[in-house]
Amino acid sequence: MNAIMPVPLDEYPVHQSPLSLARVATSDRNFYDRYYFNAFDPADDTMLVTGFGIYPNLGVVDAFATVRHGNSQRSVRFSDALTSRDLTTAVGGYRIEVIEPLHKLRVVCEHDDLSFDLTWTGAFPAVQEQPHLILSGTRPIIEASRFAQLGSWAGTLAVDGRDYVVDPATWTGSRDRSWGIRPSGEPEPAGRPPEGGLGGFWWLYAPLRFDDFSIVVIVQEEPDGTRTLNNAVRIFGDGRKEQLGWPRMTWTYEPGTRHPRSVRLDMTTPDGKPLEVEIESRPGIALHVGCGYGPDPDWTHGRWMGRDWSLSSGYDLTDPAIAARVPYGVIDHIGFARCGDKQGWGLFEHASMGRHDPTGFADWAAVAP
Repeated sequence: MNAIMPVPLDEYPVHQSPLSLARVATSDRNFYDRYYFNAFDPADDTMLVTGFGIYPNLGVVDAFATVRHGNSQRSVRFSDALTSRDLTTAVGGYRIEVIEPLHKLRVVCEHDDLSFDLTWTGAFPAVQEQPHLILSGTRPIIEASRFAQLGSWAGTLAVDGRDYVVDPATWTGSRDRSWGIRPSGEPEPAGRPPEGGLGGFWWLYAPLRFDDFSIVVIVQEEPDGTRTLNNAVRIFGDGRKEQLGWPRMTWTYEPGTRHPRSVRLDMTTPDGKPLEVEIESRPGIALHVGCGYGPDPDWTHGRWMGRDWSLSSGYDLTDPAIAARVPYGVIDHIGFARCGDKQGWGLFEHASMGRHDPTGFADWAAVAP
């Protein structure tokens, strides 16, 4: 692609810099722009996680879809060269159609092992989250914006010969759109390591859907408990949003593991009243087992795999080699939630690796008593 030539996006009044939209306004190789979705039926343990991303400075476009059913995960991935910046959101047998921005989208995956044709409808308005920043020394390794939304799914899903009718009366989930800088593609040269090394990573992300409102909570903490990201909001159907302060957390982990059984969030409404939410975990998907996040040995987002590449993999979660990997990454659990006398469902995304003083984990080997 000739960078001095306009691209189709330049026809739209969406510029935010003096550059053509053939380029992004940073030379950082790790710039990305991504969709993420999850879908599940609370009456079943089947869960879908899927996403699509572009990496303009790496010249790559890719997508993935992973379904957990029982003790297995099936993953398919697609990757290709990003040749032009336009409104096309497709790669290989995967595509996203924006039917109504911020409300309705269609997501299609065509593969013999895993296929779906699903329409997403937002149940509540999308909410902008606080900026996400992680530094390695003084260098940003994550610097991103994101919005989130709770909603319903309708359509069909087929995985490994099993067919599902996705009924919007029961199938729910959440989605997000994020863009900015995060590690992508092939590993970079390490350079000088940060002082003290990597002490740990601790993360909670919980977008939850109730009948009358949705709640989105994000907490990220350093090993000593210093909170570097705090976002807790409640969103109503009419667009009202209220901040819920600084969540205090009470965790219950499975003995001998860091697998979360539940967490209680004690929050505060703007008028000073307490608001308690309890989330219980159900089976979920390890994002670094087939989804391309973190230390996934098969494939990671933005990696150049060649033209028109795809891969399908099945994972047995009882395989000792796979089970040993699961604790060292982010896991997207189905979450059952209570808020007062109301019950809801959503995503219970958690990672606890290395030292984390507030929950009593002293080092990378520590587990719950």
